[in-house]
Amino acid sequence: MKNIDAFIEAWAGKNAMSPQSSVDITELESQMGCVFPNAYKYLLSTYGLVRSPNVMSKVIDLDTKLGQVHDFLSLEDVASLSPLYEMSGMEKGHILFASDASGNMFCFKLADCLVEQDDTAVWFFDRSAFSVEKVSDSFIQWLQAFNKN
Repeated sequence: MKNIDAFIEAWAGKNAMSPQSSVDITELESQMGCVFPNAYKYLLSTYGLVRSPNVMSKVIDLDTKLGQVHDFLSLEDVASLSPLYEMSGMEKGHILFASDASGNMFCFKLADCLVEQDDTAVWFFDRSAFSVEKVSDSFIQWLQAFNKN
């Protein structure tokens, strides 16, 4: 989980909030009918909700399609926004977990979260194009890409 720790140190710093309880995370998993990847649960239970507004300049420097992660969603927002975005045109079967500054969302595929696993792919929902595109093969790799250079 060194890559997650490095991401927090580089991008969140004082913007990290209090950790989320494992009970609350388990309740959300039950409500959503999924098992979040252990890497994501580590982030939530160790650091809590993360705000990383300075990532935008790094993404521009890297010239990448990583996206500009701005905020990790609260557990309540994960539960409420995932179905709301589906009703608004996002392809069904995704669990939102973070947003960029424009209201686009980063998510996991529900089908990838049906059994416990250490990590899973990250997808990006572009709300203006109503498209979902894979941006990383894993959550840890996705965070690690922001730590380069």
